[in-house]
Amino acid sequence: MPAPGEQLTQAEIEELVEQFEGTTRNPQGIWKLYVTVVGVSMSLFALYAVVETLNAIHVRAAHLLFAMALTFIVYPATRRFKARVNWWDLVLVGAAVVAVGYVLVQGDTLQFRAAVPNTIDLGMAALCLLLVLEATRRTTGPAIPLVALGFFAYAMWGNHLPQLWSHPGYDMERTLGYLYMYPDGVFGLPLDVSSTFIILFTIFGAVLECSGAGDFFVRFALSCTGRKPSSAGRTVTLASFLLGTVSGSGVATTVTLGSIAYPMLKKAGYDKESAGGMLAAGGIGAVISPPVLGAASFLIAEVLGVSYLEILKMAAIPTILYYLSIFLMVEFDSKRMNLTTVADVGTENSTWGLTRRYWFHFGSLVTIVVFMALGFSATRAVIWSTLAAVLVSYLTRESALTPAKLIRALEAGAKGVVPVAATCACAGIIVGTVTMTGLGLKFSTILINLAGGSKTLALLYTGLILLILGLALPITASYIIAAVITAPALTKLGVPDYAAHMFIFYYAVLSEVSPPTALSPFAAAALTGGSPFKTMMLSWKYTLPAFLVPFAFTTDPAGVGLLLKGSIAAVGWEFLLGVAGVLALASAIGGWMFRRVTWTETILLGVAGILLFFGVGILVQCAAIGVLAAIATLQWMQVSRALRKDSQDANRANAPT
Repeated sequence: MPAPGEQLTQAEIEELVEQFEGTTRNPQGIWKLYVTVVGVSMSLFALYAVVETLNAIHVRAAHLLFAMALTFIVYPATRRFKARVNWWDLVLVGAAVVAVGYVLVQGDTLQFRAAVPNTIDLGMAALCLLLVLEATRRTTGPAIPLVALGFFAYAMWGNHLPQLWSHPGYDMERTLGYLYMYPDGVFGLPLDVSSTFIILFTIFGAVLECSGAGDFFVRFALSCTGRKPSSAGRTVTLASFLLGTVSGSGVATTVTLGSIAYPMLKKAGYDKESAGGMLAAGGIGAVISPPVLGAASFLIAEVLGVSYLEILKMAAIPTILYYLSIFLMVEFDSKRMNLTTVADVGTENSTWGLTRRYWFHFGSLVTIVVFMALGFSATRAVIWSTLAAVLVSYLTRESALTPAKLIRALEAGAKGVVPVAATCACAGIIVGTVTMTGLGLKFSTILINLAGGSKTLALLYTGLILLILGLALPITASYIIAAVITAPALTKLGVPDYAAHMFIFYYAVLSEVSPPTALSPFAAAALTGGSPFKTMMLSWKYTLPAFLVPFAFTTDPAGVGLLLKGSIAAVGWEFLLGVAGVLALASAIGGWMFRRVTWTETILLGVAGILLFFGVGILVQCAAIGVLAAIATLQWMQVSRALRKDSQDANRANAPT
């Protein structure tokens, strides 16, 4: 544990997160009360909407209205206006009440005249779209609004493009009417997922955080990772996985854990960039860790029409392989970098002492899954899990969710979903345009032609598209855009729809650590004081094996075993191939196995690891496993022989003359 004064305060953590996830105000006085009332009301409405099964359009519109009412007060127009709420913020809140309230009043009747909107409809549509663009700009930056404006322009003037990209063209009235009045635009599927699934899970995470679950998970990880040179790295990896339950943000997890763990990593012998790279890799892992995956995972469930439990099952093995990669890198680093054991890796409390006192926090890892396995929908499962978390928090005085803490949790849950709600509403402009113009089918044809009908090339192009989108867009927006324009192409080439969407999801997540820009590594570098570029490259090193896992369940029909599809034998074989592939790549990239690997071994291990993740046939895969086993056996024999020789030399030196 860091010495007093080395650990960041909560205010410093929040300020650091703001540098990468948007500037926020900390309103005081009447505005603090306003944020609390609106936030709590938003959370309570979300819970009520699930219980009472309200009209879908009304739920989406109310959700967006609450989100905008918070956005324009909590998020300033620019950093210079952070100090206080300005008059134009109030004007925007009032405009949101008018534009979104119009949808609440009109309800489903709007879509029946979407093709021929009247003057009031058009005015409200224009106002609503402008407000959505501004809310998204404030919460996530200008990239998504600019992309949305580009798609809007395509709807208006796409008829002037070359034939392969063109469409008949739509006038302003038809475009505004479709995007505002029809349930495929702003109030479409992305906002539906935000208003039902995502907000309930952010409330769940906020309840756990306020009850002390996040702090317990970190302390538990610190106490149970052993006392070895690799213990500091193990602690970061285990704690980042556990924190994924209460945090859906890679940046927030990176900074929160880093403020505690970096002094320990430094003491163990990690340089600034290596420590930052590990923290960022672990932080991104929190987004793909069950039972609360990133926001895009809820969209997958809705698009595919499957239960969220099915998404959790498909994410299980890839998550194991992701963290196995980091654990192996940690072990290899401890040997290659000659790290030292940190004597105070544990806490003043033993692992058993912490578990005995706070065991109920582990319930948060399983209750949602248990409820869904019993037949509950994901929304009702998370509501019951939240209620259970509130009740068991009273088992200890310090974790008890008193009324004040509960209000704070409901407020935090609402504030946590605000950027996602804005992003989903803005993404509705993109999705609506793609649906209206048929761009998805056009792009699918282009992608298939560009790949020459090759499934592997199409996947490579899709991965590249996602990495480019990830340069400026958050994970949810990257997934939505890629899903509507590339998923149809992948399914046409024979990739199962669930595998195609999981591929897109993982590459959207991994874009957060890939060069040349990556928010989580940059946040880690700001915390450690290291070079942002070197930190990013080392973070990429830690996660590089994970970039090939999605190819395993898309290039080979049998590879869907990694998504728990198929027989037990098929799943077991694919899992074995995945473990072997991760081990081979981690050894090649980390430069170590039982000893330092040679250049020849690096090349052989790298090639073997890549082949194990592609559908190259069982004979080639068995040969790759044979190469891995041969190198491992050779190294083990050489190391064992060297140890025996050292032992014999020591015995001879100590023998009496």
